[in-house]
Amino acid sequence: MSKAALTEEKETLLIPLYGKAKETKKELPLIIDIKAVEMTEQIDYDFSSLRIPEKTNIMMCLRAKLIDNFVKGFLEKNNGCVALHLGCGLDSRFNRLGEWNVDWYDVDFEEVIELKKMFFLETSQYHLIPSSVTENEWVNKVPANNPHNIVIAEGLFMYLKEKDIRHLLWNLKNRLGSYTLIFDAFSVFAARKAGNHPSIKKTGAALQWGIDNPRELENWELGIHFLEEILFTSNEEVKKLGIETRIMYQIANL
Repeated sequence: MSKAALTEEKETLLIPLYGKAKETKKELPLIIDIKAVEMTEQIDYDFSSLRIPEKTNIMMCLRAKLIDNFVKGFLEKNNGCVALHLGCGLDSRFNRLGEWNVDWYDVDFEEVIELKKMFFLETSQYHLIPSSVTENEWVNKVPANNPHNIVIAEGLFMYLKEKDIRHLLWNLKNRLGSYTLIFDAFSVFAARKAGNHPSIKKTGAALQWGIDNPRELENWELGIHFLEEILFTSNEEVKKLGIETRIMYQIANL
């Protein structure tokens, strides 16, 4: 078995991994991730110690599914694009989305990538970059002249300070030129409260950033243009959930 030796915010990557594995085993799963099941069965770690509440598990799988849908739509429209998955953790999105003509780059800390290499093989289409996303040099490993680029930041920005997010987006713009960015975020209030979540407290990670209006990024003087906001509480995937969960999401949406 592979030994999971991760600390603080790096250990949080095990939370969505275990969540997707649990969801996959359900009779009517929201998301199917066979690779997540394989990894949780082979990594030497007490996943039950993460104490993931069921509503959190549903939220994480819903988040992954919504981002999958968005990325799939982008790949359908942009043949031969470059995709960057920042802070990828042990996520298997490249595998999960199926066969596409895409040049894909997963980026995360060196110890995360070393663990990931035990389960994923690099190919001419799939690349693993060991680096903190806030470092400057790693972007030089990504093609600079592709007209279509998508950047995925799932479960990442809330662990960064705003100045680091700004610098990261500037670094990407300087290398890629134009790109489409999809990310998830807490509100400012939720980011403050999320540190009390049992799974987050178990890892010892600290949340740094929240945002109440995504259009605020347009004021960062980085040439950002707001496209759309996708709400966890109101989308097509929510209709596939159990009736009690759907009612809970409808109330939350209010």
